[in-house]
Amino acid sequence: MQHIELTVKGLSYSQGKSGAYALILAEVGEGGRKLPVVIGGAEAQSIAVAMEKSVAPPRPLTHDTWKNMLNELGVTLEKVVIHRLVNGVFYASLYTIDAAGTSHIFDSRPSDAVALAVRFECQIFATPEIMEHAGITEKEETKADVDAIIEDDELDQGEDSPEETREELELLLSEAVENEDYELAARLRDKLDKL
Repeated sequence: MQHIELTVKGLSYSQGKSGAYALILAEVGEGGRKLPVVIGGAEAQSIAVAMEKSVAPPRPLTHDTWKNMLNELGVTLEKVVIHRLVNGVFYASLYTIDAAGTSHIFDSRPSDAVALAVRFECQIFATPEIMEHAGITEKEETKADVDAIIEDDELDQGEDSPEETREELELLLSEAVENEDYELAARLRDKLDKL
């Protein structure tokens, strides 16, 4: 079966569910569909930290620990496949190869699978059925996309000069890392990059 490759497009706070986030996976290539997956705050934070290479947590997060252990045991994560959707709940599998060259498949929540995939820099896939039933096109507006735009606009308000803004953002970035609020740190880093 031909799987559809996805990439992590972003994370956004979900206004619909308290404490939940939307992980937006985008189809690679010409398809242009997105797959929104609702995940928890801890998993969103872990994905944001892994995507932001310049922000290192003071202590390893759970997914960092798992990656370190798998590396030490000679296990490689080859790919992640989101393959099932039941009553609004996604199911994923981790495809690994151990030091002896033996393949293994493990059941996983998509949030944990993506958190590991970003760390291992391996491919993320979904089945065509998943994309057919849960994928959305570019023309369809999602709450997650609107939230991301609003959050970016809120950070833009009240700017005086680029130098003052840069200093303020760098201070906020340091505080966010210190408080282990890595999602905010990633957003602040993106704003700094734009300046």
